Amino acid sequence: MNLEVLQNSSIRKSLDEYIKRRILEIPTEIKQTFPNIRQIWKCNDELDFLYGYYVGKIEEGALHYLLKATRASAGGYVDTFEIRGIIETRKMELHDAIKAAIN
Repeated sequence: MNLEVLQNSSIRKSLDEYIKRRILEIPTEIKQTFPNIRQIWKCNDELDFLYGYYVGKIEEGALHYLLKATRASAGGYVDTFEIRGIIETRKMELHDAIKAAIN
């Protein structure tokens, strides 16, 4: 899979929708999965820890999603930085979803 896949407007729109849906699921997921983040993971900043965790999870899910959406083989070149850049365009939404769940 190359950058041309992400330039396809229908695939890009579909990927954006996937990312939006994942962000909406995060507050519920955090409350069910991470009740005592600081104690379990020994982190100082829950927000930073969870932000990094969810960027990684969304990136991984986006790769799987793109492979399914394009019916591409897993052997192709995937630019994860391009996908991460797309996720980062929703930085504030992701940040706010996590903050709402831990406060």
